[in-house]
Amino acid sequence: MTFTYPSTIATAVEHELVEKKSRFLTRIVPVSTVAEADQVIADRRKEFWDARHHCVALIVGAHADQQRSNDDGEPSGTAGIPMLEVLRRRELTDLVAVVTRYFGGVKLGAGGLVRAYSSAVSETLDRATLVRRLPATVVTLPVPHADAGRLHGVLAAWCAGHDAEVREVDYAGAAAVFTLVVPPEGLDDLDAVLAATSAGALQAVRGESVVLDRPSGV
Repeated sequence: MTFTYPSTIATAVEHELVEKKSRFLTRIVPVSTVAEADQVIADRRKEFWDARHHCVALIVGAHADQQRSNDDGEPSGTAGIPMLEVLRRRELTDLVAVVTRYFGGVKLGAGGLVRAYSSAVSETLDRATLVRRLPATVVTLPVPHADAGRLHGVLAAWCAGHDAEVREVDYAGAAAVFTLVVPPEGLDDLDAVLAATSAGALQAVRGESVVLDRPSGV
């Protein structure tokens, strides 16, 4: 079974939930650091300066190792933690969720708040485009210029079927150099394809390990 990292989202997404006249305005944004998340939170507070609560949940890190939540004045445990649990259940990272609440005059109670904040985040994520994350290896492949065009087509087709990608082609040197990012289970197959395509003349050089982002469904 292939190891995968927690997923993230492709772009920011927003949604509004109304519960007993209270408005829950949710914005979830992909971030790569806690500092970026803090800026998203600050911007949201500035935009909706007259709202009573701006509750937060964030997870950052390839292994989801940095996690934080804030009830922002709501009864303890009724907002930030339920929001964070939604992110955890969906196995997500590198994102921040901010739910801004405008009180509608009707108290929801602790259980009602938990359900509202959880639903606000869950319904917003339902509108997001997910990005899968896979462990991968950077592979470089020197190719004679005369063969580069043909090989580019072969490699692009192979990558499309193996969760890999051609990241760069450098034509500046004596040979064209392809840089690919390939999941571990595809490395041996790539070697076999290259050997068959070039009668054993081409050999890929394996380099550093990286994280490869792939759109969900691809």
